[in-house]
Amino acid sequence: MSWRGGYTNAMNTETGKLFLDYSVRKLTQMTGNVDACLGHLSDEQVWRRSAAHENTIGNLVVHLCGNMRQWIMHGVGGHPDVRTRAAEFSASEGFTVKQLSELFRTTVEDAKGVIASLPPEKLLDRTDPQKMGEVSVLEAIYQVVGHVQQHVGQIILLTKQLAAKDLDLTIPRPR
Repeated sequence: MSWRGGYTNAMNTETGKLFLDYSVRKLTQMTGNVDACLGHLSDEQVWRRSAAHENTIGNLVVHLCGNMRQWIMHGVGGHPDVRTRAAEFSASEGFTVKQLSELFRTTVEDAKGVIASLPPEKLLDRTDPQKMGEVSVLEAIYQVVGHVQQHVGQIILLTKQLAAKDLDLTIPRPR
């Protein structure tokens, strides 16, 4: 029995809806974490790096936005590919904390719009957002959500170091 043939269409549709909904919720959660982090930092701090090989919080936010635009808006939603990946990491200034927050929020809202409007039946369609080989739409969304979570973890750690305090973004703890 093939992977696709092992499930009923109704189950595929329900599973797809759950996946799409969860993806939207995770991106919403990550937006809250980024906003919380940026709220603890100055414009100078978001572009601070200790060594040339390190990324700044600003770089990570711009990179996540470029990645979401390429994989979700372009790869899934069919919009033009406007990404300039090298610029995401070479920037050492250019956005204030407020602008980074707005850029991230707007990009995530756009990505969530594409994901939320996607019919579950389209999750098995193929896309090639980076011209490096096709993946399913489901894989593209999964890649983006995981990628956002990975880099938001880095943003949280860098923020804790720069702000020299716990941000209390995890499971509630006894006080």
